[in-house]
Amino acid sequence: MSPQLEVQLIAVIIAAACTLPGVFLVLRRMAMLSDAISHTVLLGIVLAYLISGNLSSPLLFAGAVAMGVLTVWLVELMSGSRMMHEDAAIGLVFPALFSLAVLLISRFAGNVPLDTDSVLLGELAFAPFDRIDLFGLSLPRALVVGSGTLMLNLILLVLFYKELKLATFDPALATTLGFAPALIHYGLMTSVSLTAVTAFDAVGSILVIALMVAPPATAYLLTDRLPRMILLSVAIGIASALSGYWLARWFDVSIAGTMATMTGIAFLLTFLFAPRRGIVAQIRQQQINRERFALQMLTLHLLNHEGTRDANVECHPRHLIEELHWPAAFAGAIVRQAEQHGLVQRLGDMLVLTEQGRLFAAEASVR
Repeated sequence: MSPQLEVQLIAVIIAAACTLPGVFLVLRRMAMLSDAISHTVLLGIVLAYLISGNLSSPLLFAGAVAMGVLTVWLVELMSGSRMMHEDAAIGLVFPALFSLAVLLISRFAGNVPLDTDSVLLGELAFAPFDRIDLFGLSLPRALVVGSGTLMLNLILLVLFYKELKLATFDPALATTLGFAPALIHYGLMTSVSLTAVTAFDAVGSILVIALMVAPPATAYLLTDRLPRMILLSVAIGIASALSGYWLARWFDVSIAGTMATMTGIAFLLTFLFAPRRGIVAQIRQQQINRERFALQMLTLHLLNHEGTRDANVECHPRHLIEELHWPAAFAGAIVRQAEQHGLVQRLGDMLVLTEQGRLFAAEASVR
């Protein structure tokens, strides 16, 4: 397997692993916790290194995961005091813990290959050079670890899908049915911490945050069904990773940075052009609603003055501009639409309702 293919495979595996817990972070409105966790785990790594003195010690992994869970606990402790909102608590906890990690690195770990740049940015291009032997095969460590994380996240999702879904959308009902929302919550946060720890060594925390948040947020704009949202999130994450890799090669720039950029571009395009929730669709829907309301106003006006002595004046197209305070161009467009839809017809200089127009006006008056 060529190094290029290995880099792409690592990116695909990590993208899928990050998006799975990311879906529930987005649904729980806790997306910024992924930012906090992916930074504060560095403090767990540093403290574990200072205790063990060995960068290969499994204590580093345990310390990082534990620090991620501690971050969540501290955020909830501060926000639960009702003295501040969750966003303010995150803004206090993660800079404090991350800056403490940076200080410890500069003071006690300056002579070891443990630096903040590798944690923040990573370098996927170097991932194939760190290899381990598994079942007689020489494989990149990031690929093996990332695959294990993905399998674990998939297993947890399958086993606890119902509990996660219920605790996410209706915690009160979950409690009533005997589930433990707090336990499910901390289980999810542990999964997020574990994913962040295993991923940022290869891709950096910036890309981990992007993959956990942007693809699920993009999928959320496209569907209301959780299974479909999960599948779309994984697909968007993988597509962003692959497209980012090739763009990085073409422009000779950071692979992780380009992948993160592609997740943002995917979200931006969906934010603008999603079929129902996109900005363009919303603007179009507002225009349709405005035009429909204007048609209702026109037909009601004609219905109210139908057969009256002043019908010749009230039912004249020019009178609509004065009576309904419409601009001339808009009034002309609405009259043309009403004629095209068979709601009105011209009788000399007057507008006369058709039978369909009377029914349309009657329905509008009932509403």
